[in-house]
Amino acid sequence: MMAVFLALAFLASLILTGWLRHYAIATRLLDIPNARSSHHQPTPRGGGLAVVCVFLFSVPVFFLMGLMTSGELCAFLGSGALVAVVGFMDDRRHIPAPLRLAAHFLAAAWGLFGLGGMPGLPMINLVQVSGMGSVLGLFYLVWLLNLYNFMDGIDGLAGVEAISVCAGGGLLYWLAGNNAHYWPLALLAMAVAGFLCWNFPPAKIFMGDAGSGFLGLVLGLFSIQAAWSAPQFFWSWLILLGVFIVDATWTLLHRLLGGEKFYEAHRSHAYQRAARQFGAHKPVSLAIVMINLFWLLPVALWVGKGGLNGLLGLLLAYCPLFILALIFKAGSREVSA
Repeated sequence: MMAVFLALAFLASLILTGWLRHYAIATRLLDIPNARSSHHQPTPRGGGLAVVCVFLFSVPVFFLMGLMTSGELCAFLGSGALVAVVGFMDDRRHIPAPLRLAAHFLAAAWGLFGLGGMPGLPMINLVQVSGMGSVLGLFYLVWLLNLYNFMDGIDGLAGVEAISVCAGGGLLYWLAGNNAHYWPLALLAMAVAGFLCWNFPPAKIFMGDAGSGFLGLVLGLFSIQAAWSAPQFFWSWLILLGVFIVDATWTLLHRLLGGEKFYEAHRSHAYQRAARQFGAHKPVSLAIVMINLFWLLPVALWVGKGGLNGLLGLLLAYCPLFILALIFKAGSREVSA
């Protein structure tokens, strides 16, 4: 029965993405290339709404089956819908950054409240005791939401990242014998897979802010939910999300230290530079899948099974990613031709 439900979620996302593509073309909701773009042709955007709709309309099923608490349901529905609506409005017409950021913090607070706040974690228990744990959790969710938007810059990347991270998180639960929390992750992966059929290089439609922001927030909520299940799982999730976290954070810090306006559009992320160097998006997206599956996932499982301290595992997993950021000069000032 569950397999049929997941297959229907995939088909619904696939069909809805196709409809959204026709809608975007008809209403001129197009991403027009400019000097800072990583694509060359006007392309419809907003396809991520298919992922949003399929996931949000399906998660109540898990609540009715007893696989999700009322708090978890409210966390995902309320915060996810708010971020998606704000993102869609921003796709249609620009929303001022302060207003958009305020909505992001409201959505993150909503999600945190539904999940019961930020649990105490190994190595940072003193922060939790002092009452700052949930504050850190709030900024963590807002940063994940925005970095996912930053990293959605080449064909297929945001989709393959979400699917591989969900697969890793699901495997953690499976090894721990926690099947209840596995299924919502599988649902999100199938919804993204339906969209990815249209977005894999060469993309026929882009995700848009509604979809990328939604994915960043929901994956962050999943990581906090996992921490309530087993504290070491939070470190595992940070490891699974390592490619996006390291590239986005390194690039932002490098631009800030270089005196550049971090909020301005650019294409100095490591993945963008790699795409230009290889002359295509597909090898970069596939390479990140390989990094996720053959490097980050084993380290995440090692930490999740208790064989390695979470902080040490995080440092181990991130070291090669920082080296890659250096190799591709992430965040460095772009030289005009």
